[in-house]
Amino acid sequence: MSEAIAIRDEVVEALRRGSPVVALESTLIAHGLPYPDNLELAREVEELVRREGGVPATIGVISGVPKVGLGSQELELIATDEGVVKLSARDIPMAVLKKGHGATTVAGTAHLAARAGIKLFATGGLGGVHRQARDSWDVSADLSILSRTPVAVVCSGVKSILDVPATLEHLETLGVPVVGFRTRRFPGFYLTDSGSTLDWDVKYEEEAAQLIASLRRLGPEGSGLIVANPVPWKEQLDPKLHDRVLKEGLGELKHQGIRGKSVTPFLLERLQRETKGESLRVNKHIVRNNARLATRIAVAFATLEAKEGNRATKL
Repeated sequence: MSEAIAIRDEVVEALRRGSPVVALESTLIAHGLPYPDNLELAREVEELVRREGGVPATIGVISGVPKVGLGSQELELIATDEGVVKLSARDIPMAVLKKGHGATTVAGTAHLAARAGIKLFATGGLGGVHRQARDSWDVSADLSILSRTPVAVVCSGVKSILDVPATLEHLETLGVPVVGFRTRRFPGFYLTDSGSTLDWDVKYEEEAAQLIASLRRLGPEGSGLIVANPVPWKEQLDPKLHDRVLKEGLGELKHQGIRGKSVTPFLLERLQRETKGESLRVNKHIVRNNARLATRIAVAFATLEAKEGNRATKL
């Protein structure tokens, strides 16, 4: 464990014992949801992880200190302080230097989780390849970080505002395995099915745990894993409403000349407004589902490691 990272005592103890720990991102809290929904959901998800038998480790940077496992007051700060900046993995050293507060993205969270020795990470959705990326070169650092960070990420695919097929192609090029949980269809975050097919799936939490163990022995060195967990059909955003709002939003982007980092917040805000909060409801449900599944996989992995340790001791 790096001395440059402050790891919460209960997380340290859980890792020492080989107990299940689940990393949680903080960008969702600071920038993904409005207050007080963001703080309520952050606390709810941590409690959900505990009920499923795991130890939650929400990750962020507080006053220049990278922290794995935030306390109650730190969660509140991330949820309410307007000075909290979004941190990808490359930004963390600068936030440390400036002694600032920061919310970690998927890339930033996976990076610090791996440094702490955490193997499971739950989030809503990954970043990916943006539409028109041939012109903008706008590809999320989430993808490249996962190619060299040994963490399994449970997510609901990528938001459909991105170029989903290009994202999957890029992940293949980077050598990052992607499996569906009880599906061969890659989810589109708000939608159960993005329209893209996956080559592999796992049926049970125990099978996902076995895959993590197998990747550590046989997979590309340092590679992570994506476990794609779709929102149930009955709980997804109405596909017709989603497609209409997205089409109109993409048209408005062109009309206003919006590009780069402004694209995603513009489209997500429009989705929330035009769906009258339904996209927010689905977002919350996705985060809960993924935290639950990640914890169950973490429990199965801890059990698997304990069995292998006992077997080695007997030998």
